[in-house]
Amino acid sequence: MGAGREVAISLDGVRDKNVMQLKKLNTALFPVRYNDKYYADALASGEFTKLAYFSDICVGSIACRLEKKEGGAIRVYIMTLGVLAPYRGLGIGTRLLNHVLDLCSKQKIPEIYLHVQTNNEDAINFYKKFGFEITETIKNYYTNIDPPDCFVLTKFTAPSQAKK
Repeated sequence: MGAGREVAISLDGVRDKNVMQLKKLNTALFPVRYNDKYYADALASGEFTKLAYFSDICVGSIACRLEKKEGGAIRVYIMTLGVLAPYRGLGIGTRLLNHVLDLCSKQKIPEIYLHVQTNNEDAINFYKKFGFEITETIKNYYTNIDPPDCFVLTKFTAPSQAKK
């Protein structure tokens, strides 16, 4: 994109009436199929799940699940974040992730994490730019895709909540 040129990116919430957009994106973006619980969690997360539009075309999404840890603290799990290939590099993924990171900051949610396939270097490098760190490796996390292993990437947003 040329310097100074404004890209028309907008975010919209996921609701019953547009959840099919999320399903279509996931089919195009990811090698796994998501079950009804995934979509129920995405809908239940409210502002933490968004569709991204580029000039009114749905081209990306972030879907999160809010989890309660022992002791009652809330953490956010990024179930999926993806942008269709022709629209990558335009700041859409950054906009989606920053939206969720801003919500975590405003709501004082101390931890956000996700799973990434161990060979997905683009995704690993993307998240590291935002302060995520590899905190765990899980062998045979995925079924029917190779490699089956994943990294857990975690970002602690509040200094007092660093690894215990």
